[in-house]
This record gives sequence, structure tokens and C-alpha cells, in this order.
Amino acid sequence: MPVITKISVQQKRKDRYNIFMDYGKGEQYAFSADEDVIIKFGLKKGMELDALSLTQIEFQDEIRKAYNQAIHYLSRRMRSETEVRKHLAEKETDESIINEVIVKLYEYKFLNDNEFAIAYVRTQANTSDKGPDVIKRELKEKGISQPDIEEAIQEFPVEDQVEAAVKLGQKYAKKYSRESQRLLKQKLEQMLLRKGYPFSVINIAVEEAEFEEDDDGEMDAIRYQGEKAYRKYEKLQGYEYRQKMKQALFRKGFPIELIDRFLEEKEEEE
Repeated sequence: MPVITKISVQQKRKDRYNIFMDYGKGEQYAFSADEDVIIKFGLKKGMELDALSLTQIEFQDEIRKAYNQAIHYLSRRMRSETEVRKHLAEKETDESIINEVIVKLYEYKFLNDNEFAIAYVRTQANTSDKGPDVIKRELKEKGISQPDIEEAIQEFPVEDQVEAAVKLGQKYAKKYSRESQRLLKQKLEQMLLRKGYPFSVINIAVEEAEFEEDDDGEMDAIRYQGEKAYRKYEKLQGYEYRQKMKQALFRKGFPIELIDRFLEEKEEEE
């Protein structure tokens, strides 16, 4: 039966050891093992190991290596169970070993999907412009159960959603101040919907967002859009010119009264 002849620590990995054995033809390198595995099996010089023992040692060492990889992965930030499983699978770890690692991670409280979901919602609510629907979808993709998702999303209450949506709306309105009020509000609604905010929050945010709704602001916007349309249709004349201009500006969301006012202003310039 093979006998352990020497156990030496690795130069680059002080927590791993090289095991040398004599299979009847003199000492030779056999395998390496984690320090915890050495202790678990009580490995020492002169100890005999049969085939079953060697298989068990190898299996436990694979678990330990995968466990260390998982701990390193978790050291960067909190992860869900699904994320850890995917990470280990990408390293070609057998599913049986992954299952053992997951049990150990839960045992030592390195994994907790409920706490992960709560922390994730808090972080996204405070550091991103994502709405609750997008956050819930991301949690689902990370393997979080629906009950845990519903509990975690309470960390992003409606009043906070409205506040975030209003800030987004004001920022958006400032950036696109040269759009008509009607078109601006439509685009704002679409943007907030893409960000994952529900219609109930969007409606409040659009109402509360501070738009420049005075005549001067709207007139400045139609002048900007009108000049762009004018450069496109300036070679046309009469009825055709006015119709093309009206259609272009109406599509931009301006009311007919304001369009007529701009066209009259434009004609006075000529």
C-alpha cells in the first residue's frame, strides 16, 4: 500500500502542501492538498493510503479549492447564490463540488439571498437612476426568489421613487429645453418607463417636474425648431411652404396657435 514519505509546504502557497509517496519504487510526488485537508485527514509521514482514501482526499481538496475561489469572489462585494454558482461553473467546477461549497457558504453565513437583495436595492436606489421595475428584473436575473424581491423593494418606497423620477425629469427637461412642452413630456414619460418606473410614479413626476411652461420659453423652442424646418423647406412657396412648416412643427408637439404665430413672425422678417 502506498506510504507518505514527505509533506512539504509549497513555496508560493503557504496554505498548500505537496505530498510525496512511495508506491514501491521509491519516493515521488503524489498530489497537493490544502492545509485544512491535511488536518482533516490527519496526513503525516509514514501513513498508508488506500485508493478510497486517496479519492476522498482529492474530493475534499477540490471542495476546499472551490470554496477559496468563492470566498475570493465574495470578498469584492455581496453576491447571490446564483452568481456564486455561475462563477464556479465558469471555472469548470463539478456541480457536486459546487453544491458542497454552497452549503459551507451558507453555514458560515457568507451567503444570504435575502440580505443580498435588500443591500442591492438600497445601493441601486442611492447610486443609480434605475426605477423599481428594472431593479426587480435584475434581482430576478440574479436568482433571487420573488418573496425576497418583494421584501427588498420596500427599501425603495414610492416617495423616494417620485423624488428620483422628478430629479430625472428636471435634468431631462433642461437638456431638451428646445423641444415643445407636449413632446418633452411624452419623451420624459418614455424615458422614465425605460428606466423602470411605474405609471403611477411617472404621472406624479411629470406633473411635479419644473418645466418652463411660460410663453417665452415655448416661443424660444419653436423658433429653434422652426429655423431647422425653415432651412429644409425655404425653397417652397405659398400654400405648400406653410403646410410643410405646419406639419413639421406639429409633429414636434407645438400647438397650431403657436405655429401660426411663428410663421407670422417669420414672414415679417422677410
